[in-house]
Amino acid sequence: MTIFPPDPDFEALRLELARLRAARGWSHDELAARSGLARRTLIEIEQGRTIGTVKTWRALAHALSTPLDELFAALCNGHEHPEKADG
Repeated sequence: MTIFPPDPDFEALRLELARLRAARGWSHDELAARSGLARRTLIEIEQGRTIGTVKTWRALAHALSTPLDELFAALCNGHEHPEKADG
């Protein structure tokens, strides 16, 4: 039997990005300058219009001084880790 993982929580990921940016007091322009990404890209991610690429999220994590795995942990909000589920 194949067990598929739950869908990723992209809403939680985009909200985490907005939270981290706001916690630093940064505007979209500031994060764009620090990450090398376009301001429009950041706005579209935060508004849920696009997901972004791994390269985009790596640039954001670097700019925010946040480990990528910690940032991506938001994708699994409410999901039990498979190793924990097995006992």
